[in-house]
Amino acid sequence: MSVTNELNPNVKILMGPGPSDVHPLVLKAMATPLIGHLDPQFIEIMDNVMEMLRKLFRTKNQLTFAVSATGSAGMETCFANLLEPGDEALVCVHGVFGNRMSDIVERCGAKLIRLDAPWGEPIDPSAVKKALESCNPKLVAIVHAETSTGVRQPLEDISQITHDAGALFLVDTVTSLGGIDVRVDDWEIDAVYSGTQKCISAPPGLSPVSFSPAAVEVMEKRKTKVQSWYLDLSMVRKYWAGAKRAYHHTAPISMMYALHEALRLVLEEGLEARFARHKRNHELLRDGLENMGFEYIPAPEFCLPMLNAVKIPHGFDDAEVRGRLLDEYNIEIGGGLGDFAGKAWRIGLMGCSSTLNHVNMLLSALRHIMKK
Repeated sequence: MSVTNELNPNVKILMGPGPSDVHPLVLKAMATPLIGHLDPQFIEIMDNVMEMLRKLFRTKNQLTFAVSATGSAGMETCFANLLEPGDEALVCVHGVFGNRMSDIVERCGAKLIRLDAPWGEPIDPSAVKKALESCNPKLVAIVHAETSTGVRQPLEDISQITHDAGALFLVDTVTSLGGIDVRVDDWEIDAVYSGTQKCISAPPGLSPVSFSPAAVEVMEKRKTKVQSWYLDLSMVRKYWAGAKRAYHHTAPISMMYALHEALRLVLEEGLEARFARHKRNHELLRDGLENMGFEYIPAPEFCLPMLNAVKIPHGFDDAEVRGRLLDEYNIEIGGGLGDFAGKAWRIGLMGCSSTLNHVNMLLSALRHIMKK
């Protein structure tokens, strides 16, 4: 009988669309001995995580916590708890993840109203206003940082238009949270979700979410059960924020340790300093790539600092170059998705992967490959 070898994968430099490199202190936190998921010490850790997430989301929302699953589960949590069969939902689509939102809306039994923009461009607020003149949605959903296109979506005007129409405002911040400013209260975001594996720089496996009082009121007035038992916040919230914590599921304790330490490091650095670091390294990478003949997909004012989407120059083979980066230099970057498959690269500078060393290593490797 053969015995499987001990795990020992090669160390990679993670510069794709996620996951990002993880700080050694976060990995160390994951080795902390387990305690029970209802142990008073673990409840205190949960409380700390909620408070740190409120600071990162810039919100006072009581219902702010981490779903025990990846960012896609955070997405489904928001839609499944706010939508009931027969509701209308307007989804703004300018990339892959707007398409995912649309799919979930229909799986909730709600009526989907799509508002599409060309890939590589943001949603125009005037188009949202026009769309709302001919429908009456319960919520309007949009992606803040579209990972498939590198587009940074301005939110303030669309939030105002949404609330003027009497709808809730739902936002995907999976790629943006921890890398650029996310102001849940100031921008009047009613439901928001993110992931741990990008600019927070924890392993994938948890999804930070936050719900406004208006969103909580909608949940409490539901006429039907949430279609997902596991993601039903009428039960989950009693575990996270109840006066007496009620068992719902066994939380991923080691992942919660990791998120606790990652959030501590984020706040220790300071949000403004962290955002400035991401911007500074993005500008250095952009200058280097453009000097080599690369062209960014979004207009400069809509470029994400943590997700650099660039067109592949003529004569470059997508799979071959990314394969060489991985095999010869241990550098991972991402290929294009959807409309940009085979036509674009997605280069991440997220969290612990946003350093001058990461920028210089990638630029040096690309120059060497181009010479050959």
